[in-house]
Amino acid sequence: MASEVKQNGEAKQNGGSSAWFGNEPLEQNDPVIYNLIRKEKERQLCGLELIASENFTSKAVLEALGSCMQNKYCEGYPGNRYYGGTQYYDELELLCQERALQAYRLDPEKWGVNVQPYSGSPANFAVYTGVIGPHGRIMGLDLPDGGHLTHGFMTNKKKISATSIFFESMPYKVDPVTGLIDYDKLAETARLFHPQLIIAGISCYSRNLDYKRFREICDEHGAYLMGDMAHISGLVAAGVVDNPFDYCDIVTSTTHKSLRGPRAGVIFYRKGVRKELKNGKQEMYELERKINDAVFPGLQGGPHMHAVAGLAVALKQALQPEFKEYGAAVVANARVMAKAFMEKGYSIATGGTDTHLILLDLRPLGLDGARGEKVLEAASIVCNKNTCPGDKSALKPGGLRFGTPALTSRNLQENDFLQVVEFIHRAIEITKELKDLAGPTLKEFKEAVKTNQVVQPKLTALREEVENFARKFPLPGLDNL
Repeated sequence: MASEVKQNGEAKQNGGSSAWFGNEPLEQNDPVIYNLIRKEKERQLCGLELIASENFTSKAVLEALGSCMQNKYCEGYPGNRYYGGTQYYDELELLCQERALQAYRLDPEKWGVNVQPYSGSPANFAVYTGVIGPHGRIMGLDLPDGGHLTHGFMTNKKKISATSIFFESMPYKVDPVTGLIDYDKLAETARLFHPQLIIAGISCYSRNLDYKRFREICDEHGAYLMGDMAHISGLVAAGVVDNPFDYCDIVTSTTHKSLRGPRAGVIFYRKGVRKELKNGKQEMYELERKINDAVFPGLQGGPHMHAVAGLAVALKQALQPEFKEYGAAVVANARVMAKAFMEKGYSIATGGTDTHLILLDLRPLGLDGARGEKVLEAASIVCNKNTCPGDKSALKPGGLRFGTPALTSRNLQENDFLQVVEFIHRAIEITKELKDLAGPTLKEFKEAVKTNQVVQPKLTALREEVENFARKFPLPGLDNL
């Protein structure tokens, strides 16, 4: 008897068995995973998400991520794929590229973009691989001073990141007193190191970067200037922070932080004339082929086209007036938090913020970020420990990093962030009390967070207040997952 294909996608054959095994809804097919997702959904709903590199993406982006665009291999680039059946993927990728240039107000005659990187780290590695090659010389902000692993991080004992293993890296630093990048020292170090590429990018630095000064230092050495706007890409699109495209040759980014897209990466690169030569000829940018070849086939296989679809959706959203309002609110909320903390006597690195994040220095209180993070997490306030200028250990850093993009996506306003600061302040007071009651090691402190009878009532009461407060605000995304 011929198979009967039902409209709901289930195929019945002899005996009534399903020919499409696994086509049931997730709740039915794998209730264990479904319940884990539901518990995470509940955690996100009832907690305060303050990790600066995280956000809540939209229902439309999540629908694109879960679409049939997941199912196809598309190795290559539009018009030149290694598999058949990719005509709609070509349309999708070209549209995503077009929207990426539009979102950052870029002239397609002067800028190109690769939307295939799996994330920001592969995007950075692809740039170094394609543009300067093995053992090329890069300079990036040191990780303890607010830089990122992929900017060449290493210690005196070990090369930590692959970007320090395969490339020659030299960090630049912040002033240990002001917390601001020491551009004069950067220029001086560059004259000794002769970099081929300097990275203007951050992971925990709350001020606008002086791209013009970076450009001047690069020009002195004929070096490329690469902006890593992973944290601030949404703020750049909204036009509320300084623009790396004004001075950079290359700009990389993740797409899931302040941009509110999927977890993916992009690389923008200049096209056309790089500089006029003394003999009347022109030196042209030759970045497009080098970067594209480094992404594929150099470092990646087939692009994740469901992520490209999600990115295209997020970029369309970033073109809307409401997104500019969102970006402005992200910065305003961060400034409100910084001001409120300082009014309570806390120390903020750099003395404030121009962006979406603040770095709270707990060292003047005799505390560290590792202990503070654990107490805050127990109170349903999620942030991350972070090094402050002058710290020696990344495992026991002196600070806590807070960011406003995720809670701004949940429609928290400035007065709401004042309440968030109050919650954090109470948690830090509990941290101080618990530090005196617990043993000297971090392991003993973590155990005391769970068991100490003196602070447990205070911590339980705080968590209940935080969760009741958080539940009042909508959580973007799919309704059931």
